Amino acid sequence: MTERYVLDLQDIDESQIAVVGGKGAHLGALSRIEGIRVPAGFCVTTDAFRRVVAQTPLVADQLEQLSRVNADDQEAIRTLGAEIRRTVEEIAIPGDLAAAITQALARSGEQAAYAVRSSATAEDLPTASFAGQQDTYLNVVGPRAILRHISRCWASLFTERAVVYRRRNGIDHRTVHMAVVVQQMVFPQAAGILFTADPVTGDRTVATVDAGFGLGEALVSGLVNPDVFKVRHGEVVARTISAKQRAVHALPSGGTQEVGIDPQRQEQPALTDAQAVRLVQLGRRIEAHFGRPQDIEWCLVDDGFHIVQSRPVTTLFPVPESGDQENHVYVSVGHQQMMTDAMKPLGLSMWRLTAMVPMHEAGGRLFVDVTRRLASPASRAGLLDLMGKGDPLVRDALETVLDREDFVPSLPDAPPGGPSAAGPPAPIATDPAIVTGLIERSQASVAALRHEVRTKTGPELFDFLLEAFEEHKRVLGDPTNLQVIMAGMEATWWLNDKLEEWLGEKNAADTLTLSAPGNVTSEMGLALLDVADAIRPHPEVVGFLEGVEDDGFLDELAKLPGGTEARDAIEAYLDRYGMRCVGEIDITRPRWRERPSTLVPVILDNVRNFEQGAAQRRFEQGRQKAQQKEQDVLSRLRTLPDGERKAGETKGMIERVRTFIGYREYPKYGIISRYFVYKQALSAEAERLVQAGVLADKEDVFYLTFQEFHDVVRSKQLDAQLVQQRKDAFRSYRALTPPRVLTSDGEALTGAYRRDDVPAGALVGLPVSTGTIEGRARVILDIAEADLEEGDILVTTFTDPSWSPLFVGIAGLVTEVGGLMTHGAVIAREYGLPAVVGVEQATRRIRDGQRIRVHGTDGYVEILP
Repeated sequence: MTERYVLDLQDIDESQIAVVGGKGAHLGALSRIEGIRVPAGFCVTTDAFRRVVAQTPLVADQLEQLSRVNADDQEAIRTLGAEIRRTVEEIAIPGDLAAAITQALARSGEQAAYAVRSSATAEDLPTASFAGQQDTYLNVVGPRAILRHISRCWASLFTERAVVYRRRNGIDHRTVHMAVVVQQMVFPQAAGILFTADPVTGDRTVATVDAGFGLGEALVSGLVNPDVFKVRHGEVVARTISAKQRAVHALPSGGTQEVGIDPQRQEQPALTDAQAVRLVQLGRRIEAHFGRPQDIEWCLVDDGFHIVQSRPVTTLFPVPESGDQENHVYVSVGHQQMMTDAMKPLGLSMWRLTAMVPMHEAGGRLFVDVTRRLASPASRAGLLDLMGKGDPLVRDALETVLDREDFVPSLPDAPPGGPSAAGPPAPIATDPAIVTGLIERSQASVAALRHEVRTKTGPELFDFLLEAFEEHKRVLGDPTNLQVIMAGMEATWWLNDKLEEWLGEKNAADTLTLSAPGNVTSEMGLALLDVADAIRPHPEVVGFLEGVEDDGFLDELAKLPGGTEARDAIEAYLDRYGMRCVGEIDITRPRWRERPSTLVPVILDNVRNFEQGAAQRRFEQGRQKAQQKEQDVLSRLRTLPDGERKAGETKGMIERVRTFIGYREYPKYGIISRYFVYKQALSAEAERLVQAGVLADKEDVFYLTFQEFHDVVRSKQLDAQLVQQRKDAFRSYRALTPPRVLTSDGEALTGAYRRDDVPAGALVGLPVSTGTIEGRARVILDIAEADLEEGDILVTTFTDPSWSPLFVGIAGLVTEVGGLMTHGAVIAREYGLPAVVGVEQATRRIRDGQRIRVHGTDGYVEILP
C-alpha cells in the first residue's frame, strides 16, 4: 500500500508522468543523471490525490460544472475554482496515507525543513510547460504542517490561472491529477534560473543565467532584478550585474521572509564567471539527457550546485533538421505565401511535394535553406535584392546574419544547376495573347486532372497523385509563367522608379494599375458584390441568411421567395471560387465549397453596405482613374527635356504593366484549383477508411504525411498514438510565431526597417498602396467574424486571396506580414486602398475600434487620440 502512494525520487523516471506528474517525473530523471545533484525527497502520487478526491462526490459535481463554464466567464471560473479548492483542502487525509507520508519523512528526519511542491500531470510537458501554474511551499517543518501543505498543493490545481491555462491549451480539467513532491530544503547563498538557449533570440549556443542572493523566490516573484550572464562556448560573453536590495531567506521556525541586503553586497555579482560557466556545463548535460532546451532552477550551496527543477522551454521556435553540423540560414515560406499559421502534417507534406524548391519543416511551418545562395557572391546580391523587394525585413534579417562574418562561409560560386545559376527570364513581348494562352493551358490541365482522378482509389490513387504532382510542377515551372510574372513586376518597379526620378511622384504605378484586367483575385471580391445584388431584393432571404449557423443552408434557400435565384448566385460563385479558403496552402483547411457558411457574413455586409451594380461601378471607376492618371503623367512628361522619349517609354511600360500585372494572382488560383481536386480524392479515400473501421475520424489523416496516408491505405492499419502525438504537437505549434529568418543555431531574426523619417510613436511598415486614409480600425483575426462598415480599416495578421471579398468594403489595410508583390498589396492597389504591410505586432498594438491614419505612400500608421 505504501509504495502505491509514496515513491522515492530515485525510483522515478520520466515515463511516470501519470503517476508523479511532470515535475516529479523530471526530478526523478534529473536525480539519475551522473554529476547532477538533486535534493533528496519523495513523491506523493496521483493515486493518493484520486483517492482523497473520490471520498467527496461534491468535487466531481463541481468539476462537471467547471467543464461547462464559458472560457471567457472569468467570474464563474474564479468562484467555482475557489469552491473546489475549499472542498479539497477540507478533505481529511486517510490514516494509512498520512502514515505512509510520515514514514517517508522519518527516513530523512521528521523535523527537517522541506519544500512541498505541486506536480500536476499537465505541467512541464514538451508542449506546455505550465510553469508556475500550481503552488510551491518552501521551508515547511514538521509532519502536521507538511500534510496540511500537501492538501494545499492538491487544491492549487484549481487556481484561476491554472484553470485558464488548461482551457487555453485544450486540456480537460477532469483528466488532470496532482502529485506532490516533498524534498529536503537547501539553503542557498545564491539561486536562480538557467535557460540553456537564449529565451529572447532563441539562439541554442547562448545560455542565459539569472542569479540573485538567497532563495530563488526573490527572482521568480519579481522582487529583485537578477544578475544576467550570457555564456557561449564555455565563455561569459555578456554580463549585467544588478543592485540586489532584497532577498528571500528561510526562517528557523519554518516559512520564508524578505530581508534587506547589506549595501556593500548589493552590487556584488551573485556568481563568479567561473561558477556561471560551470553551471552552464551542468545545464548542457541536462539538456542532452532530455533532448531539448531546458529552463532549469538551481541553487548554489557552499560552491556546489543543486538542481531543483528542469522543464522544457516551450516558447522557442524549433530548428529545421539539416542532418549535418554545418551552419544554415532559413527563410520562412509562410511570409512569402501570406500564411504564417501552423500547418497540419498532410498540408506540410503536400506543399513540399508540389513546391518548386526543396523545403524544410519546423514548428508546423516551412522554410527554404538559402545558405549556399548567401555564401556565393554571384548569387548573394540577387537574392538580397529579390528578398528586399518582397519584404525589406527579410533582407535586413539576412544582412544581420551576413554581418557576423563567421556564420555564412564564403564560396566561390553556387553549385551548377542550382536556383542561383538561372539568369533573369528572357524578355517577352507585350501581348495579351500570352496571358490568355497560359490561363487556357492551366485550365485544361486542371480539367484533365479532374477527369482522370475520378476512377482512382486505394494505392492506385496515391501513385496517380504522385504523377499529378509532377504535372502540377511542370505547369507552374513553364518558363513563360515566370516571364509574365516578372514582366508585370519589373514594369511596376520601372514606373515607380522613373516617375519618382522624373516627376518626384512616389508609387505612381499604384494608380496606373487600378482595375487592371484579368486579376482573378480582385474579380473574386467584385463577384461577391454581384451575389449580394441577387440577394438584396429579397428580404426573406436576407433574414434567413442572418440566422444561418451551419453549412446545409443552400438546400433551404429554395423554399423562400427569391431563394432559388439567391442559391443559384451563391452556387455559381462557389463553382468558380469554392476551392479557396483562409490558409489555402494547407490542404487540410476547409474550402468554401465545403463550408459555404463562411461567406455568409461577408455577403450580408455587402447587402448592407452597397447598392445594386456596385461591382461594375467600382471596376469602371478604377479603370477611369488609371486612364486619367496615364494622361496626366504623359502630358507632364512631355514638358520635360527629352520629354517625348520619356513619355513614349512610360506609355510602353503602362501598357506592359496593365497587360501582365493581373496574371500575378493566377498561378496561385491554378495551384489551389488543383489542390481542391487532390483534397476531394483524398477525403473520399479517408471516408472509405472510416467505413472499414481503420479510422475513427476521417480528419485523422490530416495528421499523417502523404506517404504515411499511402501506407495506411495499403496496410489498413493506423498508429493512433502517432496521430495523438501529432495533434498535441500541432496544438503547441499554433502558439508559436514563426520568424522571417531562422538560423541553425535557433536564432530567430525579425529584421528592422531602420528608418528615421516617421513621426514619433508611429508604427512603421512597408508602403504598398499609395494614399492616406483615416478611419476606425477593425482588428480581425478570423474572416468569419468580420463585421465591417463603410470607411473601416482592416487590421489583421496576413491576408491571402480568401480575404479579397472583404477588400471591396474597407477604406484601408494594415497587416503584420507582407511585401510589395504579395497578395494583400496587389489587391489593395487594384482597389485603390491605402495599405501598409509588414507592421510588426499590428494586431496587438492597434486596438479594435481605435481611430488610425494609414500612410500608404510613406509606410507608417498613426494611432489617433
